[in-house]
Amino acid sequence: MEDINIIIIDREGEEHKVLAPTDMNMNLMEVCKSYELPVEGTCGGMALCSTCHCYIKTEHDLPEMSEDEEDMLDQAFFVEENSRLGCQIPITVDLEGLIIELAPTSL
Repeated sequence: MEDINIIIIDREGEEHKVLAPTDMNMNLMEVCKSYELPVEGTCGGMALCSTCHCYIKTEHDLPEMSEDEEDMLDQAFFVEENSRLGCQIPITVDLEGLIIELAPTSL
């Protein structure tokens, strides 16, 4: 078992340093929820909502965006070039040091 370090910046700008397990088949949305950060994950990780929308702040090699994820981000608010859905990013050792920021949900 190997845990990795991830920094999650919440919607108030506060940094949360979290440990994410690489042996539990979790994704970024599930890690946020396990630390009780304000991520709903309404669709359960199926890329059918955008409640886990986040901004990737570091230059990590992430899995390629699926067509479903692209379609959902096309309908989301506050989309930037570095936008991703947390539910579509599996936790692997390659994500050590990842920094993300939760996207705003309203103006």
